[in-house]
Amino acid sequence: METLKRMPFKARKSVFEKLEKIVDIASLSKEERMKYDESIKVFRDQLVTISFAEEKGRKEGLEEGMKKGMKKKSLEIARNLKELGVPAATISQASGLSIDEIERI
Repeated sequence: METLKRMPFKARKSVFEKLEKIVDIASLSKEERMKYDESIKVFRDQLVTISFAEEKGRKEGLEEGMKKGMKKKSLEIARNLKELGVPAATISQASGLSIDEIERI
């Protein structure tokens, strides 16, 4: 109780609001409590699912971005080699690009 007295009013208010929620839950009937617990479980499952989807999306986006960046760099190097007069077959071997891609540069 002494700790509560030392807390600022706003902090005390949030403590009492938390206690009020706990009391509300404790006063539920068995059936209401089961429904409440189930709704909390569903909510948490949704949070986990959303978090997983976001993480997967970030990972896939990063992989896609890396592939595009590597392709762009390969094209840039191939363009430079082509300007130096290196044969398309050699550029293809070194860059992994097809001869058609190299000729279109």
